[in-house]
Amino acid sequence: MRILLTNDDGINAPGLAVLETIAADLAGPEGEVWIVAPAFEQSGVGHCISYTRPMMIAKLGERRFAAEGSPADCVLAGLHDVMHDARPDLVLSGVNRGNNSAENALYSGTLGGAMEAALQGVPAMALSQYYGPANLGLDNPFDAAAQHGADVIRKILSATPDAGEDYRLFYNINFPPVPGDAVRGLRASPQGFRRDTQFSVEPHSSPSGRRFLWIKGGNQHVPTAPGSDAAVNLDGYVSVTPMRADLTAHDALEALKAIE
Repeated sequence: MRILLTNDDGINAPGLAVLETIAADLAGPEGEVWIVAPAFEQSGVGHCISYTRPMMIAKLGERRFAAEGSPADCVLAGLHDVMHDARPDLVLSGVNRGNNSAENALYSGTLGGAMEAALQGVPAMALSQYYGPANLGLDNPFDAAAQHGADVIRKILSATPDAGEDYRLFYNINFPPVPGDAVRGLRASPQGFRRDTQFSVEPHSSPSGRRFLWIKGGNQHVPTAPGSDAAVNLDGYVSVTPMRADLTAHDALEALKAIE
């Protein structure tokens, strides 16, 4: 198996090293693991692409490249430049530092990379590690992802339905905020919504008197509806959420026909 890796935390992020180990396990001795990751952190860029400016790409080692762009840019670079002679069988994005459950999925550059791969017709998965009191102090806070990542991906691959020809499936995988040996299992979960928890801004003044705004996240330990992604994560389970890039609110179409 040929696997392309990217992330949004940057080429030197510890989560990418965890993903390399997961991918090497999946690819096997006859497979190949390629990396095209952002040269700098790109957290929160979503599915952004560098449409109005070029990006520099540099080879850092065997099958290892850094690009000055977003995760979606990196996937485009991997598919159409670095690996243009033989496309990958799978794209993996992550392992993100922090969860991409619930509304976080909409902001995530990690998911943006997986989404771009799906739009390009390549199977793709985004992996994220929830943080919390039970794993923040570990030598490896990515322990749950490291222990269970390869097995979870194999299970998804074995159960994947026909991905379709248009907006293909990609998968949002979130590992719970616990040590690997405390993971309780896996749950197929819809995307949840954290009520009364939103991104906001926090103002600060510089020594020169200029005013700046920091983007501020909300409480990540507010559970979502029972059975949805963040709820099962906080209960110790790995969540797997199938997604598509089709943003149509299909449930609202019929009511909207009244205005035709």
